Amino acid sequence: MTNGDIINIVRDYVLELLSGKLPNDIGFHDVMHTQEVVKAAIEIAGECHFTPKQLEIVTLAAWFHDCGYTTTYTNHEDSSKTIAADFLNRNNYSKEDIKRILDCIEATRFPQNPKSPEEEVLADADLYHFTKPDYFKYEQRLRKEFKTYLGKTFTDMEWAETNYNLLKNHSYYTMYGKNVLQKIKEVNIERLNKTLTK
Repeated sequence: MTNGDIINIVRDYVLELLSGKLPNDIGFHDVMHTQEVVKAAIEIAGECHFTPKQLEIVTLAAWFHDCGYTTTYTNHEDSSKTIAADFLNRNNYSKEDIKRILDCIEATRFPQNPKSPEEEVLADADLYHFTKPDYFKYEQRLRKEFKTYLGKTFTDMEWAETNYNLLKNHSYYTMYGKNVLQKIKEVNIERLNKTLTK
């Protein structure tokens, strides 16, 4: 099986799984989020000059990283790792590489603590939306999820403050994250700061 084959097989499996099994009221951790994280992981891995094998590991981990939301909301990473391991074992993927993929998924757990270059790439890709010009849309979708699944409600001001602190205290791990994404993220930090100081 070539690299492209396993990536395509996993992509098709994950898209079908998420489309069929994600609860309808998941507004942030949806299919689009997974697709965006895959795209971001490939972009960041390219800037980090990854080998084809490293790129394969991080791409597969990106596809699987939020599959766990199909079964549970809290600690979904554990469920994501189980789904990934089961599927990759069934497809005779190497045990050593499966472990690397599971470690990458673990690295997206908040607060993030990546230990390898691949884990750093996926950790940065998962929070790539901090740099989006329409970040406001993303955080509002997450706010709804928190209310539905965690019973957490925020006033507009509390939510702006939560997001401001989150972005302010967050650091990217890869050099590309530090040198490029951080600068773009600063724009959203500034916007949130203006909301808080109105």
